[in-house]
Amino acid sequence: MSKTQEIEDRLTAAFPDGEVLVVDDSESHRGHAGYQEGGESHFNVRIRSKDFEGKNRLARHRAVHAALGPELIARIHALALDLDV
Repeated sequence: MSKTQEIEDRLTAAFPDGEVLVVDDSESHRGHAGYQEGGESHFNVRIRSKDFEGKNRLARHRAVHAALGPELIARIHALALDLDV
């Protein structure tokens, strides 16, 4: 399974009422630190979920990182998060 699909599956499971969009943005980082041939090193994630209601930015980011887990986070060079209700 690709990292993109793994990220999407874990986030969809963690935020079942939400809208989850995962974009592999690795190609736009070619030649930069952390770029891996074949991609799947840099990701943009957009989530809209009622689970974020009343949570500040740090709490939202922590919730996403917890959903992904340390093993998957360790395999990702860059993760840009756009999180809102």
